[in-house]
Amino acid sequence: MYEFPFELDDFQKEACQVIDNGESVVVCAPTGAGKTVIAQHAIHRALEQGVRIFYTTPLKALSNQKFYDFGEKYGYDKVGLLTGDTSINRGAQIVIMTTEVFRNMLYGTNFGAVADNLKDVRYVVLDEVHYMNDEQRGTVWEESIIYCPTNIQIIALSATVANCQDLTDWINTVHSKTTLVNTDFRPVPLRFYYFDSSQPFKLLPLFTPEGKLNKKIRPEKPQWAKGKDKRKKSYVKQIVSNLAEADMLPAIYFTFSRKKCDEQMERCSGLGLNTKEEQERIKQFIDEFIADNPHLYGNKHTEYLIQGVASHHAGLLPGWKNLVEKLFQQGLIKVVFATETLAAGINMPARSTVISSASKRTDSGHRMLTANEFLQMSGRAGRRGMDEVGYVTIVGTSFQTPEEVAELVSSGSNPLESRFSPSYSMVLNLLQRFSLEESKELILKSFGYYSSDFRLKPILQQLEEYENELKSRAFVCPYKLTDDDLREFDKARFIYVQNRQTYKKILRQEKNKKRSLSPEVIEFGEKNKEELRRMQSFACEHCNKYKRHSKDLEVSQRLISKKRKLEKEIENQKDIYWNKFLAHKAILEDYGYIQKDYPTERGKSTSQIRSENELYLAEIIFSGILENLTPSQLAGVICALTTEDLRMDIPYIPFSEPVRKTLNLIRNIKKKLYKKQTQYDIDSPLYINPYFSSLIELWVEGAEWETVTEQIDMGEGDIVRAFKRVVDVLRQFTVIDNVPEALVFTAREAIEKILRAPVDVD
Repeated sequence: MYEFPFELDDFQKEACQVIDNGESVVVCAPTGAGKTVIAQHAIHRALEQGVRIFYTTPLKALSNQKFYDFGEKYGYDKVGLLTGDTSINRGAQIVIMTTEVFRNMLYGTNFGAVADNLKDVRYVVLDEVHYMNDEQRGTVWEESIIYCPTNIQIIALSATVANCQDLTDWINTVHSKTTLVNTDFRPVPLRFYYFDSSQPFKLLPLFTPEGKLNKKIRPEKPQWAKGKDKRKKSYVKQIVSNLAEADMLPAIYFTFSRKKCDEQMERCSGLGLNTKEEQERIKQFIDEFIADNPHLYGNKHTEYLIQGVASHHAGLLPGWKNLVEKLFQQGLIKVVFATETLAAGINMPARSTVISSASKRTDSGHRMLTANEFLQMSGRAGRRGMDEVGYVTIVGTSFQTPEEVAELVSSGSNPLESRFSPSYSMVLNLLQRFSLEESKELILKSFGYYSSDFRLKPILQQLEEYENELKSRAFVCPYKLTDDDLREFDKARFIYVQNRQTYKKILRQEKNKKRSLSPEVIEFGEKNKEELRRMQSFACEHCNKYKRHSKDLEVSQRLISKKRKLEKEIENQKDIYWNKFLAHKAILEDYGYIQKDYPTERGKSTSQIRSENELYLAEIIFSGILENLTPSQLAGVICALTTEDLRMDIPYIPFSEPVRKTLNLIRNIKKKLYKKQTQYDIDSPLYINPYFSSLIELWVEGAEWETVTEQIDMGEGDIVRAFKRVVDVLRQFTVIDNVPEALVFTAREAIEKILRAPVDVD
């Protein structure tokens, strides 16, 4: 085993031993427990053995961070970086990449043959594997594990999840021998506090020494300011003061609104958290950083950084967030007000975390944080080797009680849920390499299928309840008659009653007309008497338990009907992934992208596309409507196709006529595909949202960044992200087969003009 310059924890030693034994490993440990050490052990093994190791992360920012960390540690000649828009030293022994890039390599598209991509690769680290829970991107982790060659050892690093054994068993099934190393050990234990606004000048321990909820904590009441200002009073300044007095800084203060991040930063700027010396160091660092990143000059947040407070969220420029992270890592920023995205692995160790609310607003109202969301945020507290204890403060709000907060803090982690979802690209890629039957085997290897019992748990529980109720309603007849006998009696009684009413009606009519009864009527009357005798021959006619038996039978029939529906639903759910695969395949066949279970030339080209709806983009490319656009117009059109529908109902700024006409033509493509997707019950997004189109046209035509940003009231980070999405798609135009040469040339020119500061800064 590689010797580290410090004593490893038991779980780290165990995981390293598993790697040395040639097995794959799942390491499930709290945030900050030291999982990276295990990855470093695998790196040392690879360097010793002269083989290669891939290190995958969920975010480009994390990949960049690991590239610089490992470059400094092992030498930049040994480290490579592969993200959607960066390729550095891709043949290196240690290659850092996003998980999407690894998945694409396994498909053998865009990056060449799979054998070439994975030449000499012995290990792959899947960092933050709990991202399998991610609604949009979780499927990438499952695909990576399913398609990863079995001769490669997987080192899967995960935050704590409830079903880590299930995950390990699944990898063991679909890949190779895999061992779980599971620990709840935290090298820096956490201590929990509560801010109660009725006692604002102190932080209250959340629990008593016996582990019970502190009875001194009172539930929050809605507090409205007097006069016209109806906003709730902010206590952020007092909370930060309390942290400072208790020597609990530096802190990450999590809040769920970008606007509040900025507002809270401003409120705390006058607290004097930094010494004069620290302020001078910050000024010097900012000057040097801005010299290398001149687009950040004049940023309105500069004055707050000097005071030791900062805001960190997706609306800020990536370069500015880098500056904040670097200052925080040096201990020069005392409080960062951040959205929960900061909890996703970025290296910003803090002594404290503050969670502004144990609930968050959603489209359908407030909901409590999940255990995993809380663990990710609270886990940022406590710096290994620097703090004996990490502090977590939860701010009381009127949306949850102290009891609910205590329950959240005490609860275990949530289980991983599969987000596996077949797409057009997946169908085309699999059918290029495998038969339909082999593709089905791969689809049925998904964690979603493997863990379907867990997913189906509520339905199976309901089914069990119906079955138990049916058993409890099993009526015991005193005359030993069956349910079928009861049904026969009910049938005989129904026939007798119906015919008796008819016979009486005929008798009345004949009497009124003073006519004697015909032989047919007499015969009908005799037959009715026989029906009465038959009915009376059943014991049910005289049984005082008949009504109960009849009622039980009626309820049982309803339960049996419900049970059959559930059983059908279970069958559908078990086959949901394969049915989705077949639905995507059927649409591709209708569009001529698949014939005889194999992709056509267009299908092969489409298999190389990476977007939220590959068929939609392919149809637009192959329609020819993009070919006569200028670089700025092409960027404007693609921007409309990559921008999600905004929650805000904001009118967009007018864009050029060619862009408008092209989008109108695309609407016809969208309408046709939407109809087809609806027919097959496929919900793959079809965006046309030109909100940023005019901005990117301006930018590509050479406008200054200030000219672009002053057009709309939107975070600069949002604009950069929208532009980078366009670059991701345009870059694909340059590598996808069968794209017209003129379009490739225009795409290259547009990319070149988009990628200038600040858009080109990661």
